[in-house]
Amino acid sequence: MSGGAAAQGPVRADSSGDRIDSLAVQPPGGARAWLIWGTAVAVYFLAMFHRNGLGVAALEAQQRFHVGPALLSLLPMLQLLVYVVLQVPTGLMADRIGPRRSLLMGLAAMTGGTVLFALAPNIQTAVAGRVLIGLGDAVTFLNVIRLGALWFPRSRYALISALTGVMGGLGQIASVAPLAAALHGLGWTAAFLGSAGVTAAMALLALLVIRDRPAGARDRHPHVPITLWASLTEALKARGPRAGMANHAAVMAPYTVIAVLWGYPFLVEGLGMTSATAGLVLTGLGAGTLWLSPVLGAIVGRRPSIRRPFAVVCTLLLSLSWVLLVCWPGGLPPVPVAIGVLAVSAAGTVFAPALSFDFARDGIPVARTGVASGLVNMSGFTAAVIGIVGAGVILQVGGGFQAAFLPVAATTVLATAALLVQLRHYPRG
Repeated sequence: MSGGAAAQGPVRADSSGDRIDSLAVQPPGGARAWLIWGTAVAVYFLAMFHRNGLGVAALEAQQRFHVGPALLSLLPMLQLLVYVVLQVPTGLMADRIGPRRSLLMGLAAMTGGTVLFALAPNIQTAVAGRVLIGLGDAVTFLNVIRLGALWFPRSRYALISALTGVMGGLGQIASVAPLAAALHGLGWTAAFLGSAGVTAAMALLALLVIRDRPAGARDRHPHVPITLWASLTEALKARGPRAGMANHAAVMAPYTVIAVLWGYPFLVEGLGMTSATAGLVLTGLGAGTLWLSPVLGAIVGRRPSIRRPFAVVCTLLLSLSWVLLVCWPGGLPPVPVAIGVLAVSAAGTVFAPALSFDFARDGIPVARTGVASGLVNMSGFTAAVIGIVGAGVILQVGGGFQAAFLPVAATTVLATAALLVQLRHYPRG
């Protein structure tokens, strides 16, 4: 619902009998809500631009810092690890100081990190810059979807989470052409200082536009001193965040492993594609599935009962696909089968926000959804890191891609089993 009057939202119960929606009168949504969330999601778009910018600048970075591929690969891996480790602290910070200040701090960190990276005279300074960018990136996503919880009615939350994921995907895609053109046309320092300037301008816009909650809205769960341990306990006792964690680990991690590092080598060295064809396949899978997420988000908002069967079907299909890939007799499967596995995985990734973060809100007061969302995000990225590192270790010791993908297949199957356990007695509403 949207408009000027507050709406009475549906009341649904979780497995313990607690209400899922903690506020009797929900936020109204409307044009102001879309403006504030739109500004915040533009921050997330920019964060994804920064996160993936190093891939475009990899060759220039090797020449500038006089390092080989192995040492250079530590930069994105370290940034991703910083992101994972900070998810729960970031969620707690969002609950305590609000999304507006959190996003401003994140923008400041990304601006400073990009300036440092632009002027870095050596690899050590470049690492420090990427860590700062990772700190800012870690703050962003959770606070964007938290603004969705504070400004929109509960029935819109799945759609808002899905659209946030779509904007992140577009940020990934958009990081390629503009930055590549800037690097070739302006040079390293000017290109990255320019992106830092855009980030600083976005900070000013966020300062002027974003507000934590609608004017006059009162928090029915006022902030009280609560420790990190208490926040974690509250989130982990609720079935919703546990289901969200399992779902995110199962559906988000597989294609992240492909997109971040191992997709291109798998297609070229494993399946024998040309470089151009492999790039086209990965771009097509990434861009061609983005539209699925908002469609699912809109359906979940109108019919919440679809979440459980959809999550079960999606995770089981992903598990079977990866088991098929790693157990195909005689080596890797034919190209159409392998592309089918990647297509299912790409769809699962874009489905992840609409379901995982919607589950995470169940049984948690709206004022304390940050830690629950942080746990969900951390579960997916932790599974992705296990898959990325595990594949690298196996390939390093001489294993093929079938063996290398055993870790991601295992985490997907285990997460699916955990989700089935959580959903066994989950409310249908």
